[in-house]
Amino acid sequence: MDWKVYILECADGTLYTGITNDLDRRMSEHESGRGAKYTRGRGPFQLIYHQVCGERGQAAKREFEIKALDREQKLGLVSDQRQRS
Repeated sequence: MDWKVYILECADGTLYTGITNDLDRRMSEHESGRGAKYTRGRGPFQLIYHQVCGERGQAAKREFEIKALDREQKLGLVSDQRQRS
């Protein structure tokens, strides 16, 4: 199963970046409060970006790269992805 890196927009407007090999399950975990500590109490969430990365190591590397970006650069990724869709 392919790993994906994703960005959520939290109800408070903040952005959360993570990786998973089951996006539906992970979204359910975030929504139910069993996801990442950061997202607890920040729902509901909107999935605004996802990228298939193949193996876990590739997804972790991409997650690290995205987390190093500032908010405007992350939103630029989202905009670019939407334009390609």
